[in-house]
Amino acid sequence: MRKIVVFIAVFVMVASVFSFANAGRTEIRDTINITPAVMHAGSTYITLESEMPLLHSHGYPMLPYKPVTYTFPAGTVINEIKVIASGEKEIKLDKKVAPAEIESKDGKVIFRGEGDIYKTDTYYPSSKYDYRITAGLKNGRHAIFVTLYLYPYRYNAVDNTLIYTSSFDVKIDYKLPTKPTFTLGDEDLLIIAPSSFKDALQPLIDEKEKHGIRTMLMTVEDIYSSYSGRDDAEKVKYAIKDAIEQHGIKYVLLVGGLSSPIASTTWLVPVRYSHLDDDSKMETSYLTDLYFADVYKYEDGELVFDDWDSNGNGVYAEWSFHGKDVLDLNPDVYIGRLACRSVKEVQTVVSKIINYEENAYDSQWFHRAVMVGGDTFPDSDNYYEGEIANAKAMEILGDEFTYDKVWYSEENLNQNNVINAINSGEGILYFSGHGSPGMWLAKDYTNPSKPKYILGLDIYHMPSLKNNGMYPVTIIGGCHNSMFNATLYNSISEIIKSIIFKYILGKHFTTWYWGPVPECFGWSIVKVPNGAIGSMGCTGLGYGTTGDSNHDGIPDSIQYLLTWAELHFFELYKNGLHHLGEIHSTDISDYITTFNPMKDKTDCKTVQEWVLLGDPTLMVGGYSS
Repeated sequence: MRKIVVFIAVFVMVASVFSFANAGRTEIRDTINITPAVMHAGSTYITLESEMPLLHSHGYPMLPYKPVTYTFPAGTVINEIKVIASGEKEIKLDKKVAPAEIESKDGKVIFRGEGDIYKTDTYYPSSKYDYRITAGLKNGRHAIFVTLYLYPYRYNAVDNTLIYTSSFDVKIDYKLPTKPTFTLGDEDLLIIAPSSFKDALQPLIDEKEKHGIRTMLMTVEDIYSSYSGRDDAEKVKYAIKDAIEQHGIKYVLLVGGLSSPIASTTWLVPVRYSHLDDDSKMETSYLTDLYFADVYKYEDGELVFDDWDSNGNGVYAEWSFHGKDVLDLNPDVYIGRLACRSVKEVQTVVSKIINYEENAYDSQWFHRAVMVGGDTFPDSDNYYEGEIANAKAMEILGDEFTYDKVWYSEENLNQNNVINAINSGEGILYFSGHGSPGMWLAKDYTNPSKPKYILGLDIYHMPSLKNNGMYPVTIIGGCHNSMFNATLYNSISEIIKSIIFKYILGKHFTTWYWGPVPECFGWSIVKVPNGAIGSMGCTGLGYGTTGDSNHDGIPDSIQYLLTWAELHFFELYKNGLHHLGEIHSTDISDYITTFNPMKDKTDCKTVQEWVLLGDPTLMVGGYSS
């Protein structure tokens, strides 16, 4: 009887997402009408103004598209998807449609200009629509998502012709499950850690149980001996899958980083590297904990284990000249990592979590937010992208918070002022700008030919933070700030190589390190006795863009790529999500249903590298009792 009740609850939940009134039918019909875009002719290019987002692959034309998602209970079989385009019109242009430009938040990598598509006599996009079927979570329940990406504008750059489509008729034929695929279990949170951390984690387990979060712990040693897999990371992922199906867990906390901050390649809890080559010629792999959260994919009407190696060549999350893995990317559990390297670090972070959840609620300090930003990219509009992102976050959060702005334009952006602001206590700390593994920065473009970096905060000063008991949730916009595989040995060796290759041999060499770094910024600010309660940041190059390409009066810098994800976190919190991991994972889920990650490398990388270093069950703002 309990299973039937659970199934009905799940069905009602997902059905209400798109408000269809045919609960007993196996067909959805929908008509999507497209309002024509307004064309703006510049000196070289035409841009299209639309309420829809623009395709934003670097070097490709920026064209409006329409993402639409339909949600079904887990176990639903999608029999057929049909999309019929109507009202097509050919439009001859006298100038080319502008290509997308993307820049990285380390200030080095820039993708600009026309790509090869501008020399190819074909329409882009090649089809009138794409779709993806993914498995994930909706309001804590497992679900199937059918996401359509409709292309009302398709462009041939050689012929300089647009085809505009005014309407799309959608038909989805599906079969609902006769019994629930997943049922409620006896646990909520799975903690995975080495056995040496068990005693230090017990107070955290007690804290979670106290607040109704049923918690189980599995040691990596037990997992390695009990599960099969091609490597330790896959064994851990199979253990997570088993905990979902046998115990109903929806949160996973990985507790363990590298075994030493000095020099180590030994992981206390394993990691997975994505092998997506982003075309920057500087980064062909990076850490991604999304691998452990994305347990299932939809295949031939069933949910199956997603090993992130769809082409079977042993290279995980591959996207390069050599091959491409097709990934689901939708989180099936809410995941976070405490990248602890010692029992002492576990004890420190556990103590902070307990202190926070017991004391943050309705405190004056929680309702204060610190916004740190400045100029990020050079652009003709002279936007201060970091400050614009900060301002948008303040608009989203509204009058629930008071705000302390540490801004370049306010002439108060420096490390001393950032530290003082943090020491005053706040619930939210938001950096938006540039980064490296050991520091966060903005830029000064007073002299555009020789821009200067402005240091906001580095790891060397984090032990001096004095915000005792007033720990913020921290959002970090920048490159490599959460690259939690940093060690002192790696950073020093990279710096030495840079000196030899660049300054002695005169050859090109790229390193992300600007100084000796025993651990990354995103983890350091969490593991110190004060600092943050949790952080979100990038394990690799983070990307952004400039200008206002669709003339909607909103800078593109806050509408695409990394800053979209940063700001959507605040929207989800404001809309009522308060468990840190649920906000983080829903952010990723919403990103991939807005921007097709299997069509654009930078979108795919953005969700893969967006890591939570913190407790996924953390109640943001603490418990009321």
